[in-house]
Amino acid sequence: MNNYGLVLAILGAILAALLPGIGSARGVGMVGEAAGGVISEDPSKFSKLLILQLLPGTQGLYGLLTAVLELSQIGILGGDPVELSLARGLMYLIACMPIAVVGYFSAIIQARTAVTGVGIVAKKPDQNGKAITMSAMVETYAILALLVSILAMNSLK
Repeated sequence: MNNYGLVLAILGAILAALLPGIGSARGVGMVGEAAGGVISEDPSKFSKLLILQLLPGTQGLYGLLTAVLELSQIGILGGDPVELSLARGLMYLIACMPIAVVGYFSAIIQARTAVTGVGIVAKKPDQNGKAITMSAMVETYAILALLVSILAMNSLK
């Protein structure tokens, strides 16, 4: 039995989880480093800065969700993998690429925006809503990529 299609589909799921996960880990770390300096001076700003730190972590969750949905759809999680042609496996791989690529880059860009927000909160804590909003705007593109990946996978059922 030729399993190349299944291998490509699994590779797509791995990339969907791996790349946004790496981007989120880097992003959360970047914001945490910036926030640490502010918190060392004023611990009362912790909760406001924690929200900013959490924002770049969502892309990793979106990638994980995509991977789980695909692995479930192709039967890997159920223990009964379906037989996939090479072309169909490639389609699954391609369906995972929007969240894999956009998830990685948007997590890093969102972190940069959140680091700027840390500076805002450090100087003007009452403006934290604006800092969160600016960082959350980057999230829109990760959500759109998630939607495209899920729609593409669902069209392969």
